Amino acid sequence: MDVRFLGGAREVGRSAILVNDRLLLDFGTLTGNPPQFPVDTPDPDAVVVSHGHLDHVGSVPSLLSGDRRPPIHWTPPTRELALTLARDTLKLHGVSSSGTRRGSRNHRSRGGTYDCPFTEEEVRRVTQVSETHGYRERFEAAGHEVTFYNAGHIPGSAHVLVDDGETKLFYTADFHTEDQRLVAASTARPDADVVICESTYSDVHHEERQRIEEQFAESVRTTVWEGGTVVVPAFAIGRTQELLLVCEANDIDCYVDGMGKSVTKMLRRHPKFVRDEEALRRAKSGARFVTGRDGQRRRIAEQNTVIVTTSGMLSGGPAMTYIPAIRSNPTNKIALTGYQVEGTPGRDLLDTGSAEIDGRMMPVSAGVEWYDFSAHADRDGLFELLDEYREARVLVNHGDRCEAFAEELDERGYDASAPAVGDSLTV
Repeated sequence: MDVRFLGGAREVGRSAILVNDRLLLDFGTLTGNPPQFPVDTPDPDAVVVSHGHLDHVGSVPSLLSGDRRPPIHWTPPTRELALTLARDTLKLHGVSSSGTRRGSRNHRSRGGTYDCPFTEEEVRRVTQVSETHGYRERFEAAGHEVTFYNAGHIPGSAHVLVDDGETKLFYTADFHTEDQRLVAASTARPDADVVICESTYSDVHHEERQRIEEQFAESVRTTVWEGGTVVVPAFAIGRTQELLLVCEANDIDCYVDGMGKSVTKMLRRHPKFVRDEEALRRAKSGARFVTGRDGQRRRIAEQNTVIVTTSGMLSGGPAMTYIPAIRSNPTNKIALTGYQVEGTPGRDLLDTGSAEIDGRMMPVSAGVEWYDFSAHADRDGLFELLDEYREARVLVNHGDRCEAFAEELDERGYDASAPAVGDSLTV
């Protein structure tokens, strides 16, 4: 089996792996200023997408330019999430819902200008070539037998087993080995000759989730009791819904704003892909959805309340209204709930107490806290999975210390390595 890494190797973002020059696993975007895309846009016979996060699915519509029409295989939630992200990307680049462009094709950022990676027509084509599958359902793609398994990351996230008749490749994609409120843990460990394993938290031990929830709930309740407002930046996909479930379980009233609103409604349509459908229903019913009309956000920011809103790294979304409104009062609080990539406003806020918000550098007097609500396996979880594959070849990807983790595995007796972007291997 021939494997080529077009992205996601020794980095977190733009995951893209080409198998036997025919089958493409993921085709994502690395967020940044400017964003980065896979180093090559191949012409595969079929595409298999592991889950609906931007770093795995963000560039998929660009595979449908010109006469190219490869079928795209994914779970039903991943399909809907991919389309949601694609339409949001078009909106950010100035394309209206009717398909007319309101401005230049180039999008300007701190790093310069860059082209939108796809058009609205290519997004429409995604719906025409989409093929959805459930977990443990075998299907054929580009001459390979493929099976999805629950990866425990977000609803619809999948491990991908690829069998070309000679070699079985197990692509873990992003996964978690502990239950979350939103999704159950990854437990499937199918036989495989080769494992491509993520390594995002290969040097981290997550604190017990129950303890994190208790700390979060206590801090939020104390802040509101003292007369403050809590802004909870959260990724729209997965993290927003997890936090709504945490708030519901701890009797915390909250607002929800940003793309997380539509994602929450969508996930209610796919009950088989969430851990507790009834709990999600209660969480959605208990949260107050913000419309944003007539200055509603500024009025909410003046209340003693909790606001779960995008974006998770403070790089856009309704947080651009809430953070300036609450930043000057030390009684208020910003509770960051996810990994903050270096160079993002969220990371700057953690490191320096200031951040560039909506184009302005702002010092923040409000309290700033970070909670590890990660949806990735930690070091123990990675070894828990890899312990089942001691006889397999292990290719480490999706992390900022892939080489170091591969060396650790090698020292423990694994046949492990960490390919670089652009590398081609025969396995």
